[in-house]
Amino acid sequence: MKSTNILLFGDFGIDDFVAVIFSFFSEKLNVVGIVAEYGNVSKEDALKNAAFLQSLTGTDIIPTFGGAGLPLTGVKPPYYPEVHGFEGLGPFDSGMEVNPNIFENFNEIVPLIEQYKNDLVIVNIGRLSSLATAFILYPNLMKSVNDFYIMGGAFNVPGNVTPIAEANFYGDPYAAKILINEAPKKIHIIPLDVTMSAIITPSIMDSLHEYYLKTNNQAGLVLRDMVDYYYSFYKTTNPGISGSPLHDVFTLWAIQEPTEIIYKEVPVQVVVDQGIAFGQSIGDFRKVPDLKSEEYKVHKVAVQFNYSSFIKTFYETMKNEGGKMA
Repeated sequence: MKSTNILLFGDFGIDDFVAVIFSFFSEKLNVVGIVAEYGNVSKEDALKNAAFLQSLTGTDIIPTFGGAGLPLTGVKPPYYPEVHGFEGLGPFDSGMEVNPNIFENFNEIVPLIEQYKNDLVIVNIGRLSSLATAFILYPNLMKSVNDFYIMGGAFNVPGNVTPIAEANFYGDPYAAKILINEAPKKIHIIPLDVTMSAIITPSIMDSLHEYYLKTNNQAGLVLRDMVDYYYSFYKTTNPGISGSPLHDVFTLWAIQEPTEIIYKEVPVQVVVDQGIAFGQSIGDFRKVPDLKSEEYKVHKVAVQFNYSSFIKTFYETMKNEGGKMA
């Protein structure tokens, strides 16, 4: 079975952490590089969490690159300890020490992308500043990337930072606009419209935890408490929610199980003007023939998915002893 090579951009909060472990267990996904950047936590904490993840999983041979520490807005980013914990891992302190100077190595993504030319998917599950920088610095190189999957946006549902804006787009809408306007092909956008329904219940995490206890899987054993922390936050904002929406896990699942998702190719744009609409993602879902505008580039927006397949694949993959983790 041929797996999909992935260069992953993330900020290594709880959701990212679970998503990367999912990819390590999956036989269909092959993470060949990781870009750790600011987002729900600082760039420094993201690097610590990436190092902690690699120490737990025995995957420290995967190259790690330091991404952006600030958005293209130039404004110091807010962090969200109430969602992800003060260091991004809920109740855990990784205890890792990393030298940030050795991760001023973003340019090293160039030989990696060249190595996997036309056989690489870039997945962005955090803020979009680093990937937008790659589009600015290496436009021709980006044309050799086979596909792009972006977790971000909220089109026909409420936002999660403002009433209309999702965190990754709101955190740096200028970067999101660069991607939308400059991508050399139609990107897959995975918005809150679908990811808010990608619920993992406490009973699923309890069952997995029992399995990890029996198999002494050290990476797996940290997951339940993290996801429980995440769930506690969501219950404060939506008391009736039945579990944790794992937005970033869903994005990787979308690559693994592409036939289980419905996309609509629609003109897309993001609002960068300061004001109440800042960071809003707009999709023109109207059925108007031949309506074209230079302001709106057409991309693939996920609108529906098979929830049963998502749950089944998540559970089976997270128990996959044939995965790539040591």
